[in-house]
Amino acid sequence: MSLSSRRIRLLTRVVGALVLAAGSPLGAQTLPTDLRGEAFVGSEVEGYLRLLQIGGDASLYPWSIRAFSPREVERLLAPDSTHPWQERYALGPGSTRGPRVSLVRPRARMAYNTAFPFGVNDGATWAGRGATASLQAGFSVVYGPLSATVAPVAFWAENREFDLQPNGYDGRRAFADPRWPDLVDAPQRFGTGSYSRIDPGQSTVRADIGPAALGVSSANQQWGPVRYSPIILGGNAPGFVHAFAGTSRPVDLWIGRLHGRLVWGRLEQSEYSGMPSDSSRRLMSGLVGVFTPRGAPGLEIGLSRFFHSPWGEDGPSRDDLLLPLEGFLKVGSSERDDDPDTAPRNQLASVFLRAVFPGSGFEVYGEYGREDHSWDFRDLMLEPDHQSAYALGLSKVWKRSATERVAVHAEAMNSQVTHLSRVRPQGNFYYHTRLRQGHTHRGQFLGTPAVYGGGASTVAAEYFHTGGRWTVSWNRAIRQDDAPIVWRGNSTSQGVDSYHALNAEVLRFYGRWELAAGVAGVYNRRRYYESNVFNLNAGLSVSSSF
Repeated sequence: MSLSSRRIRLLTRVVGALVLAAGSPLGAQTLPTDLRGEAFVGSEVEGYLRLLQIGGDASLYPWSIRAFSPREVERLLAPDSTHPWQERYALGPGSTRGPRVSLVRPRARMAYNTAFPFGVNDGATWAGRGATASLQAGFSVVYGPLSATVAPVAFWAENREFDLQPNGYDGRRAFADPRWPDLVDAPQRFGTGSYSRIDPGQSTVRADIGPAALGVSSANQQWGPVRYSPIILGGNAPGFVHAFAGTSRPVDLWIGRLHGRLVWGRLEQSEYSGMPSDSSRRLMSGLVGVFTPRGAPGLEIGLSRFFHSPWGEDGPSRDDLLLPLEGFLKVGSSERDDDPDTAPRNQLASVFLRAVFPGSGFEVYGEYGREDHSWDFRDLMLEPDHQSAYALGLSKVWKRSATERVAVHAEAMNSQVTHLSRVRPQGNFYYHTRLRQGHTHRGQFLGTPAVYGGGASTVAAEYFHTGGRWTVSWNRAIRQDDAPIVWRGNSTSQGVDSYHALNAEVLRFYGRWELAAGVAGVYNRRRYYESNVFNLNAGLSVSSSF
């Protein structure tokens, strides 16, 4: 059977699933499902809560430090809120007597790519060419100030063969990143056979004692307000094991409210990295904070810092743990290019802003990030765009009725090498010349891959009703940017390797079951700076509550 015939058959099946999903629900669920412990980064629940907040149906609360705890979810939604899924999702305050136990709904997902790997913000799951299947289940417990969620995920990727871009290596290293195989751990393909893994997933144990919170977790985090292409940290890679300490809720300082978190974790590399096994682990230490000025409850002003450091033979040192509290400039800090003992460290940082106007159903946000911090204040003022990236976005929500919402979203992110390359060396975001795994964990980028590529744009429209959701979106992302870079009279350029993806997805409720089906046409323009390639991506997921 030809590739075209297989694509047609697959498309027919997906369309059939969409038509089935668009039909009438098979039954009504009598009781809402408790989903307070299921608002994971990038989840359906988290996205729905953001919609309600923008539309004025949920409380104003900082969105730039996630994932949310069960207690935070309860603060977002009042018990008498009217919204499309109120008969299905229990998200408001619950009983405070005794332990509250709920299941993390079992969720099975299948995806298929016809030509090349494709999937963004999938967490631990890596979707290669061919079929990919994943399964997640678990439980959540809340008792007094303590809460625990256990939600592991297992996935299997068929990982069928496709043409690799030559990177100068053969054997195992031929699978490594095509541009910087020695400076970033981002494999094009995870070996020649199927690829599978069992991951602790969205699991967390935490204590919220008054205004303070501390815990350990393997769950994904997202810093900043960017929806689709987060610059510093998002849901693209597996969550890494980490400890955290911070505020359990925004603390009132009279002039405003402050919400923050310190994080320390362990990052790992894939087996296709060029770093030796004794340097495979790294320490991450980071800080994210949000300030909401008094009298402006819908405004968030924040910053984030993310340090990569070597994992010492005796574990992290005190200086390693306190890195996020140092000054932002290299002068006077413990990270010095001329000091061999500290040179392996690398910092990413960003500042961001989000404003929500629930009276008009409008949200606007932006973020500016740096791959490496400036040497001194003069360097910051004269060349703020050195190794920089920025993202801008907005959302608008309309209430068609008490049980219907329509939303549109638009976002643009740019991380291309700037004109400063004419007089000063620059590189792509996420790759490091010091710790040569780059901004990755287990071979996947901790932010969005488009930041490493050079940029992305997204436009999406959504319709929410009592029976589910419809979504149509368009996304453009740069995979590899080799635009002209002039340095000491030399200039090379092969152009831009980018893709456009047009996606349609439907979510439908059937009694205790939820069915989501989607199909995306992905047009990769000048793949490997050569020919154009089309990929059909189809996905189907099923979950159930009990």
